[in-house]
Amino acid sequence: MYKIAALYHFTRFEDAGALKAPLAKLCCGEGVKGTLLLAQEGINGTIAGPEAGIARVLDHIRALPGCADLEWKESWSDHPPFPRMKVRLKREIVTMGQPDVDPKARVGHYVEPADWNDLIRRPDVAVIDTRNDYEVAIGTFEGAVDPETASFRDFPAWWEENKHRFHNKKIAMFCTGGIRCEKSTNYLLGQGVEDVFHLKGGILKYLEEVPQEQSTWQGECFVFDNRVSVGHGLKEGPHLLCHGCRRPILPENQKRPEYEAGVSCHHCIDETSEADKIRFRERQKQIRLARERGEAHLAGS
Repeated sequence: MYKIAALYHFTRFEDAGALKAPLAKLCCGEGVKGTLLLAQEGINGTIAGPEAGIARVLDHIRALPGCADLEWKESWSDHPPFPRMKVRLKREIVTMGQPDVDPKARVGHYVEPADWNDLIRRPDVAVIDTRNDYEVAIGTFEGAVDPETASFRDFPAWWEENKHRFHNKKIAMFCTGGIRCEKSTNYLLGQGVEDVFHLKGGILKYLEEVPQEQSTWQGECFVFDNRVSVGHGLKEGPHLLCHGCRRPILPENQKRPEYEAGVSCHHCIDETSEADKIRFRERQKQIRLARERGEAHLAGS
């Protein structure tokens, strides 16, 4: 079994670049794979590997400046969720493109998963899903508003165009693990919205803690690893990933004429050029050849 740890923490790293190499070396030495993003504003990512290795990496991260109270969400998989380890330097650990947004200054009111249902069922509360459109498409909370954004960077513009819809409403927001809500609640507070709430620990914590028979969650939750989606109890969902567009699809979608493994699906068949498809086919060929040699390929297995 592979232990999975999803984490983020906002703090100030004076020199995020100096943290990259030691963190990457430790992860590789412990057999830990996944992606960790470092920026001046903190750290974000998901990693997987042996339980002892994950523990050592988390200990290392907690020892970084301002990270002593790091929190993370744990789950398990019986197959490797990631093909390799990446530690990357970024401008933001989740990209919103709003330089004045600072989650360390203030955020909305945290709502525990056990209290979430009561909040979002109130008539004076509007519930907003801050995730990307392809994530919302496979699952969301009952009655939630879908901004239909392709990127989190699009959220501020969507709010500006739609804020009139939420006059005199309290706003409750949620995302996969909580990180987008740290920024989006700070953003709304800066826009003058007085009552802003967000789901503590995100959808993943809700699905872990709230029994299915009491749940207001509908569908599956997209995750950024080889599990693709999870449901209640964080059990792996039915979705697969189209490696042409990185969107989730169901097994029956593989029978559609638009589907070609690693190349296209019904979502993206018309979004890529023939030159793109030729390049994707070559990538699939190299993956197949690596598998036949019993080797891992950087693009996945």
